[in-house]
Amino acid sequence: MPDKPMLIVDSHLDLGFSALQVNRDLTQPAATVRIHDPEPVMRSFGSCTVSFPEMRKGHVGIVFGTVMSRLDPNDRWTRTGMYCQAQCHGVGRGHYAYYEALAREGVVRFIKNTKDLDEVIASWEHPAADTPIGLMLAMESADPILGPDQVPEWYDLGLRMVSISHYGTSAYSHGTGTEGGLLPTARPFLDALRAAGIVVDMTHLTDQAFWEVLEVYDGPVAASHHNCRALTPGQRQLTDEMIQAIVARGGVIGAALDAWMLDPEWKREVPAYGQQTKATLESVADQVDHIAQLVGNARHSGIGSDLDGGFGTEQAPRDLNTIADLQRLREIFERRGYKEEDVRGVLSGNWIRFMREVWGGR
Repeated sequence: MPDKPMLIVDSHLDLGFSALQVNRDLTQPAATVRIHDPEPVMRSFGSCTVSFPEMRKGHVGIVFGTVMSRLDPNDRWTRTGMYCQAQCHGVGRGHYAYYEALAREGVVRFIKNTKDLDEVIASWEHPAADTPIGLMLAMESADPILGPDQVPEWYDLGLRMVSISHYGTSAYSHGTGTEGGLLPTARPFLDALRAAGIVVDMTHLTDQAFWEVLEVYDGPVAASHHNCRALTPGQRQLTDEMIQAIVARGGVIGAALDAWMLDPEWKREVPAYGQQTKATLESVADQVDHIAQLVGNARHSGIGSDLDGGFGTEQAPRDLNTIADLQRLREIFERRGYKEEDVRGVLSGNWIRFMREVWGGR
């Protein structure tokens, strides 16, 4: 492994959720967080893999940090699903307030435009021990946004990418685990996102809703944490046709590290602590390989780990201990014959290029 690590952009981390719903101090090393976690947290959310010291160790210098709350009164496992949209809004604003506090302390720096992005990239060329991690505000499930009229307010806060749905049925669309398409509320909402210049994250849409979004929304699209259905069957993954459609719109697809999205033999009905996955970091590279072979280049793949997004090491690739191990993907891609520019692209450059294109110099 070369001495100087490559910059990594992670396009999906539920940091606010981990800090507030799971009650973790993410300024501590993962080993310390694991000691602090009580048994019910370990049983429901697994062993911590993500904290700011671990990100620094792995040169994960830019992240899409999410605001994440959804309508899901039937959530019996994480017990974080809400009964009404007002609750989702309150939780979402809480997540934003957490990031705001971290920015005040110098732990993170918000990235809202090209200038911010370029300055953060420059700071990670030779980072100090206290160099802030760049954070682009994203949203998993649009339920915290109460309506189209509130989109500009969220944009001013820094929101730059949002998925319309999550698990179940959101205020705007059917999502993972359901059947159906966009709800009537979705079209004016998508119009507001387009006017604001916010990226629509295609992750967690049903098949029907996926194609309906592409039909009615002509703004920028991407998939923050999504894998390939050809490798791991199931509605949660993208078909080859979906991958090609995102690529045709210039989007990037972040490879997710959740075992059930990497390992076809993973049993979702069995608790993570009761089984062991066959997935490794090589399996993550397989997802990137599939997209590269399908579209003819590696310019549309990135890393959207989703680590600690309701699961821990027990449900991550078996050779990953913390997010710092993402740096090992570099060696895997190089061994597979990827050119250095393509490795840099997958680890960070593709997301950076995409956001620059979306902002158009802003």
